[in-house]
Amino acid sequence: MTADIAFYVGLARQADGPVAELAVGDGRVAIPVARATGRQVVGVDASPAMLARARARATAAGVVLDLRAGDMREFALDEPAALVYCPFRSLQHLPTWADRRRTFERVAAALLPGGRFAWNALAFDHHLAARADGARGETPVPHTIRYAVGDNRIDLVLDDGSTSSSWWATKNEWLGLIDVAGLELEALYGGFAGEPFTEDSREYVFVARRPTGTRRSPGA
Repeated sequence: MTADIAFYVGLARQADGPVAELAVGDGRVAIPVARATGRQVVGVDASPAMLARARARATAAGVVLDLRAGDMREFALDEPAALVYCPFRSLQHLPTWADRRRTFERVAAALLPGGRFAWNALAFDHHLAARADGARGETPVPHTIRYAVGDNRIDLVLDDGSTSSSWWATKNEWLGLIDVAGLELEALYGGFAGEPFTEDSREYVFVARRPTGTRRSPGA
């Protein structure tokens, strides 16, 4: 995925304050954001190996990232952010509603009034998943796809037995998370060029905002 970079860079350029990325990975998005804005982006990830890659890539690119090991469910900042974003469908790695709710509440508490939370997620197609169940793939590493209907989950089972899982949510579930966290929906797009979301869209691109009034998110 590369089309998301310009979208998140655009939001970061509009941000009047600190910027943070959840699940920063190897810095694929954070480095262009830091380069375009001249800001030191806070990047959080649970994987020390990915943080090491991000640090090396940032050094090679000549930018500085504030990289922190941590679980997005416990996300917190010393200084409130104008923008928190989570690219590459990474919120789908949270397995339960409670995990997602906790993350949304922590993000809301870390935002400035008027601050934005942006993310993208797969608009899941059950028919495609059912057809893919049991399919074999060789890239990026050899794996087999497993579809767990009851858990709304897709597993990529690697040949060594390790598994990468993705749980999906419906549009109304995402909207419910925005609501319970005390955020407001600013926009829902069907792609990174700002296309309207329709029944044929296969990507949710959300932008939510912390209200500027007296309403506060849980824990804020």
